[in-house]
Amino acid sequence: MHVGTQGVPLNRESLEYLKRHAVDHIAGWPAQWSEATLVSDLGRAKEFCAKFGISLDVAEQPRLHQPPISASALGKSPERDREIDYLHKVIQACAKNGIPSFKYIIRILFEVRTEPTPGRGGALYSTWRWKDVKDNDKLTEAGRVTGDMYWERIAYFLDRVIPVCNEYKIRAQGHPHDPGVPPAGYRGVDRVLGTVEGLKRFVSIQESPYHGLNFCVGTVAEMLRNPAREIHDVIRYFGKRKKIFNVHFRNIVGGRDDFHEVYPDNGDMNMIEVARTLWETGYPYMLMPDHMPRHADDPDYRQAFAFGYGYIKAAIQALETLG
Repeated sequence: MHVGTQGVPLNRESLEYLKRHAVDHIAGWPAQWSEATLVSDLGRAKEFCAKFGISLDVAEQPRLHQPPISASALGKSPERDREIDYLHKVIQACAKNGIPSFKYIIRILFEVRTEPTPGRGGALYSTWRWKDVKDNDKLTEAGRVTGDMYWERIAYFLDRVIPVCNEYKIRAQGHPHDPGVPPAGYRGVDRVLGTVEGLKRFVSIQESPYHGLNFCVGTVAEMLRNPAREIHDVIRYFGKRKKIFNVHFRNIVGGRDDFHEVYPDNGDMNMIEVARTLWETGYPYMLMPDHMPRHADDPDYRQAFAFGYGYIKAAIQALETLG
């Protein structure tokens, strides 16, 4: 178990910053790439990271098209088949370059939040309060998407992607829906990966050691009524089944339908105990800071993430020392 991060440009300045803050493992993607040259592009990115003593462990591949709705979530062919073919190429490129995993998310709704909550030192905490929602009557471009429709689209995707992961021995890590919403859905969309039961069903489709979760502690906590108590059993369920391939290590105050995202040390969950539970399941990969609070004096979040890296490093050292 080690400190990791994501979403950073692969350049000298960023990698030196990470190295200074004890980050030796990342999820990343080359700044310059094309489908035609993907194998060599990923290879150069991995070699560049290695020059700084940093291991490129996860391909954080972008979608083919930048709108937040993925083609697989829309369920339209030939667009979703084109997206799946692209992921086959990502898997093959990962295998050729010794990058053991890639991340993805099958989502329709993106950045679903209400007004932020003021926090310590003038920080702002990203917030979701169902009672403050004002746009529930506005459908997305996907229109009405029932649970059955969404599950059909997820199964279509997994049935065509996971067999290729099995062939090349590359782990596919799917991210839950953030946040979960009431059973009637939000803006016409049932968030089927927004409950623990939904995640259990998800990992049971195409059962494979290469099909699992980008387990976001914060997102899963947002699904629960009492995260401080319930999160540990959820981690044990997926951890003991070896379905956790990456961890977004963040804390919240509140729970389902009413929460805000805080620093790791001032939420409802004891994140040292969360790390201990992950440790006890034998989880061997990255713990990443995620959704850190924002502040006007920290527009690129470097201060906030530096705090997150240090917190995770200390938690891991404590577990290694004290057991």
